[in-house]
Amino acid sequence: MTLKLHIDDGTAPYEQVRAQISEQARSGALPVGYRLPTVRGLAESLGLAANTVAKAYRALEADGVIETRGRNGTFVAAAGPAADREAAGAAQAYAERVRRLGLTQDAALAAVRDALRAAYGQ
Repeated sequence: MTLKLHIDDGTAPYEQVRAQISEQARSGALPVGYRLPTVRGLAESLGLAANTVAKAYRALEADGVIETRGRNGTFVAAAGPAADREAAGAAQAYAERVRRLGLTQDAALAAVRDALRAAYGQ
């Protein structure tokens, strides 16, 4: 696993760690079951505080990208069904929220397209 932090780009270090691990896991560069370094180990190798790496790991676990198996360590989780379920849940919550706000279906879809373009840098 290779991570490169860019201090001068304005993105928080924990977000850079989270984004890079997520991308490497989704692309297959980090295969399912790959054991990640410990929080302290990764923090030391990157020159970060352990809390910074812990925050990134918590976010990755919440996203279903990694899973912690107690004292056995932290591993890249299987993508697919869990990620699909979480995405479906988020989509359902969004649909209910925009309906309550009174947005039309077209306006709600436009908001999603804008958010996805921003998230994926397009």
